[in-house]
Amino acid sequence: METGAGIGLYPLHRCKNIYLVRHAQGIHNVDGEKNYKAYMSQEYFDAELTQLGWKQVDGLRKHVHSSGLHKKIELVISSPLMRTLQTAVGVFGGEGYTDMSDVLPLMVANAGNSSRAAISSLNCPPIITEESCREHLGVHPCDQRRSTSDYQFLFPAVDFSLIESDEDKLWKADVRETIEELAARGKKFLNWLWTRKEKEIAIVTHSGFLFHTLNALQSECHPDVKKEICGHFANCELRSMVIVDRSMLGSDTSVTDYPGKIPKGIDLPSDAVVDDNNIKAE
Repeated sequence: METGAGIGLYPLHRCKNIYLVRHAQGIHNVDGEKNYKAYMSQEYFDAELTQLGWKQVDGLRKHVHSSGLHKKIELVISSPLMRTLQTAVGVFGGEGYTDMSDVLPLMVANAGNSSRAAISSLNCPPIITEESCREHLGVHPCDQRRSTSDYQFLFPAVDFSLIESDEDKLWKADVRETIEELAARGKKFLNWLWTRKEKEIAIVTHSGFLFHTLNALQSECHPDVKKEICGHFANCELRSMVIVDRSMLGSDTSVTDYPGKIPKGIDLPSDAVVDDNNIKAE
């Protein structure tokens, strides 16, 4: 017996390829995975990556280059938190930075206690930040961001212009965002992607954001496909997916379709064409 939906078709220009990435291991993950209450510790405010996390970044970077993804991706969108920014520039940034007065680095040396050299902004896609793909908001200090002016000093070539407030006005110490609110924010973020012209977009974000957004969007499909889409992401895991514009949110026209009938002429359907060999004598 067949389970779930079968094959479907949709115009290519109504689709985008997105590459969803959960940040590498942060200092909060080490204790938080053993004891959930550890996420309440102020010690993990805007948690940075561990040294193991940086090794995970190196591994994903190698995969992105060996698979050819680095040549396809047109834009990288990062949640504006230390661990996602470090992951984004480490995976998708340029090679080692050489001090040049006219080119800013993506990341300065030792940003966020990384013990890493500066990262170049040359020969890589632009990296921008967007608040709507942040982690579950409120209560947990690890999910509170710094001021954008602090980030801009550490990540000079990252674009923070979409963030409206220098200080974090979304995170509340005593109010935790509900799962429903998080999922709605995730849907709004994916809808916002249709305002972008880019067709190949990498998104560096968080476990909770990914899990609740994708589960809210799961379509009728085979259970095994649902597992591929909706399961929890490991640190520094990348999943490639296609999003489809079923609501006509985007205004792009196809760059590969061809209208035909150029030059114009008589265009009869094939069953109207007479085959002289099949004409019977009267």
